[in-house]
Amino acid sequence: GEPCTMEALKGISTVDLLSEIKRRLEAPPRKNIILVGPPGCGKGTQAPVIKEKFGLCHLATGDLLRAAVAAGTDMGKKAKAVMESGGLVSDEIVIGIIKDNIGAPECSNGFILDGFPRTVPQAEKLDEMLTSEGVGKIDSVIEFKVPDEVLVERICGRMVHAASGRSYHEKFAPPKVPGLDDETGEPLMKRKDDNEEALKKRLSQFHAQTKPVVDYYAKQGLYSPINGDQKSETVKAIIAGILDKA
Repeated sequence: GEPCTMEALKGISTVDLLSEIKRRLEAPPRKNIILVGPPGCGKGTQAPVIKEKFGLCHLATGDLLRAAVAAGTDMGKKAKAVMESGGLVSDEIVIGIIKDNIGAPECSNGFILDGFPRTVPQAEKLDEMLTSEGVGKIDSVIEFKVPDEVLVERICGRMVHAASGRSYHEKFAPPKVPGLDDETGEPLMKRKDDNEEALKKRLSQFHAQTKPVVDYYAKQGLYSPINGDQKSETVKAIIAGILDKA
């Protein structure tokens, strides 16, 4: 914005000034939220609901990285070079890409960060960047807690019809004929990383990695664990209660 000096204010009519003050007072306060949870925990269902309710932007770091690479931004070029050499994208690059996105108009009320930060140094760097950009701080960190055996059942039962993207579940949303798509009768497939062994390994890594990050935010009084093993309407109501207070 422009420097807010008395000179600058003289050129604005009182009516405009008052309406701008009213707008700022009535605008919902910025909310910057982090969602934490393993694959299959229900984060993907709740993020659009929170986004809609509070007018936030949803920043899923994997999607942001792919978009930055595709758009050829400075950070995207750096990320692409690292990815092509088989390296891991550095914290600086990921935070740079988040920084590039939080300036967008759709993020003016705040954001939902999904899939980041995964380590305490990332959380610290994120805090520094938010402060230096003047976009507030993290207001709430919500972790979806679901027992591993429930996640294994949810995820290992997933089946997809590759051509259309229609998805089914052996137990919760089975196709009419086992293993076949309802509309085309073509065979359904499972994602190769949706097998039990791979998933259990992913989950134990997730828990080991997440605990220190969650503790970092808990010390600041920002952390709310919620039981994700219940109806999505119930989860939605619990989240709304947490965020109304945040």
